[in-house]
Amino acid sequence: MVKLTRIYTRGGDKGETSLGDGSRVPKHDLRVAAYGTVDEANAVIGLARLHTQGLHTAALPASLPDVDAMLARIQNDLFDLGADLCTPEEPDPKYPPLRVLESQVDRLEAEIDAMNADLAPLTSFILPGGSPAAAHLHLARTVVRRAERHITELAGQEPVNPAAVKYVNRLSDHLFVLSRAVNGNGAGDVLWVPGANR
Repeated sequence: MVKLTRIYTRGGDKGETSLGDGSRVPKHDLRVAAYGTVDEANAVIGLARLHTQGLHTAALPASLPDVDAMLARIQNDLFDLGADLCTPEEPDPKYPPLRVLESQVDRLEAEIDAMNADLAPLTSFILPGGSPAAAHLHLARTVVRRAERHITELAGQEPVNPAAVKYVNRLSDHLFVLSRAVNGNGAGDVLWVPGANR
């Protein structure tokens, strides 16, 4: 387990930070941007949970898994993802770092399938909103997409765990489907009307 006894170290006062392998990089390094944006997505999911915890069970579809438990698992996964991204890949490390696993991607896919089974088909794109929970889940989805852009850019420059790339891609789909599920299985979705205000 991680033990934090001191919050400030002054180690970053000159604009650098340490990666998981102990190497030092500028705070604007692409790897730092990738895991920093994952952290931002985690914070937005924390805000979403303030609204999903308040949802009355009767207001949710019977087939919908426990929303708060799903989001709690995702928040923990995002710390795994941050740990994965902050430690550069190297062959045969002395101490194998924490890496995202395919099983975590599989769990997201199973949850997406379970939630999507009862959703009405889309007839247009969705505008973020409908309910506070859905609006925050949409915000989290967009931050996850930004994290994905950083991660795939990083993967174009140096090795990145393929399961980490899959996880972040699947997570944005998960948050989209979950936003519809908490919007009354799509009944409360706000649909885009192309050219409505021209």
